Formats: sequence, C-alpha cells, structure tokens
Amino acid sequence: MAPSNSCFSSVFLVLLALHFSRIHQVMSLIITPPNCKPIEATDVDRVQFALNLEFCQAEYFLYGAFGKGLDSISPNLTAGGPPPIGVQKALLLNPEVARISEEIAYQQVGNIRSIFETVGGFPRPLLNLSVTLWALLFDLALKKPLIPPFNPYRNSLSFLLAAYAMPDLAQTSYVSSISSFTTNSSSSLASKLLAIKAGQSAVIRTLLYQNATQFVPPYQITVAEFTKAISELTNILGKCGIKSEGILLDNTTLGAENRTTSNVLSADANSLSYSRTEPEILRIVYGTGNEHLPSGFFPKGANGKIARSYILI
Repeated sequence: MAPSNSCFSSVFLVLLALHFSRIHQVMSLIITPPNCKPIEATDVDRVQFALNLEFCQAEYFLYGAFGKGLDSISPNLTAGGPPPIGVQKALLLNPEVARISEEIAYQQVGNIRSIFETVGGFPRPLLNLSVTLWALLFDLALKKPLIPPFNPYRNSLSFLLAAYAMPDLAQTSYVSSISSFTTNSSSSLASKLLAIKAGQSAVIRTLLYQNATQFVPPYQITVAEFTKAISELTNILGKCGIKSEGILLDNTTLGAENRTTSNVLSADANSLSYSRTEPEILRIVYGTGNEHLPSGFFPKGANGKIARSYILI
C-alpha cells in the first residue's frame, strides 16, 4: 500500500539524496512534476530499454545461483560492458529456491540473447548489486537501519526478497510498451518476454507468500512486512501511484474484487497487470526518484537511447 502522507515522501527523497551524495542536484530536480505519460520512442528503443532490466536480473540470479555471471556463462552477450559490482553467490540452503534460482538465471541468458538477435543490443551497463547498496535500500524501505545490515546473499529468504521487484519491473515495462509497437517482430518478442517475466514474478511471490508470516533471519520482521515495505518504496520512487503491493494486504481495499487480503499477484482494480513508463522505471532502479539522476543499481546510468536521453549531469 502507498504511504499515508506526502510529508514522508518528501523527507524520504531528501534522505535518499543524502545517501547518494548529490544533494544540490537532486533538490533542484525532484521538484519537477513526474512524467507518468507514455513517451514517444521506436520499437527497437523500447525493447532495448528493457534489456537494462534483463541484464540486472541476469547477473543477480547467475551469481546468486552459480557464483559467476554472463562473463563466464555467455560472454558475448555482455558486448564488452563492465563487470557488475559486488554481486556474489548466495547461501541458498533451501533446495527449492536454489533450483528455481538456477532456472531463472538460465532463462535470463536466453531472454537477453533473444533481444540481441531480434533488435540488437548494447554493452552491459555498469551494475551495482553490492551488499552495501542492498543494505541502504532496505534501510530506506523499512524506514530504519537494520542491524545487522541487510544482505541478500545471506540466506534463501533474503535472496528472494531482493529479487522480489526485479521481474515485476520488467513485466510492467513490457505491458506499457507493447500497445505502442508498430512491428510484428518487436510485439511478438515483447509478448513472449512479458509472459516469462509474469511467470517469474508469480513464482517468486508465491515462494514468499508461503512464508508470509515467517521472520526473516536475523530480524524480527516477517516476509510480508518486508514485501510491503519494498512495494511502498518502489511506489514512492516511481511517483505514479500504486503500482506494487506486498504479498499480504492490510484490508480488502486493494484485493481481488475488494474481497481478498492475499496478494500473490499484484494487480489493479480489475486484476490486470500494472504498467510503468520508462522514466518511471528509471526513477526506481536509480533509487533517486529522478530519471535524470543515475545511481543505485545503475551508478553510471542505464544504456540505450531512451535511458541516455534523460541523463543531464
């Protein structure tokens, strides 16, 4: 669910700016009204934009599952891009989570290859998947410093929680762009990628839902509480309303037909997938609430014409 007042949103964004050490630049940019309307772009540019998200998810799952990434598994797909920062093998002692993570990791390789073969690609952008960044983001989501700092590679539940929003962001990107495609090849590819992202998101959310009331070690915070906090953070950063909800709802207001508090699939009032524009997604993955201010998972900015067109500083 979304935060209860705008005051927290403003304070949150200022604190976020402090963490990313560009205060004077952020303060002048975050006051600009958010762009929530679809942008004009070619089919190729839209599909390639999503390649940034596919790269990020691929490296997270490949390293998490195998301790090595695209540079080892399929180096040609990196197109000479720099290696990711801080990503590492996760301690996936839950065999179900380990096997599913391996499958998603390999799926990502195929998805990236399909984009390259259909519309072409670009060098893998610099990615930051370090424990330091994850700890910062989870502190911001929970609105307090976690002790010890959050580490997604610590255990199976933590790994799933960090992955929680990844396929969802790609899914909502494809939902947003498909209706504007003018070529069958781009529309067909995006539709197939959308189906996979929706499936990945559903699997991750189901695994978390099965443990909704369980505490995530070493914290006295439940899985459901974590997912609610993460969803609230993405909504705040995206600035375009509620587009993400935790796996358990406080009441039935946002549930299916306003009758459920279970929320395995996050969807709108008609149980249809949410959509996010490219600027909205950049605001989230940069962690700054501003599509013009790279940081977060993409410290030097995402690649492709759409993402690069927003970088002003």
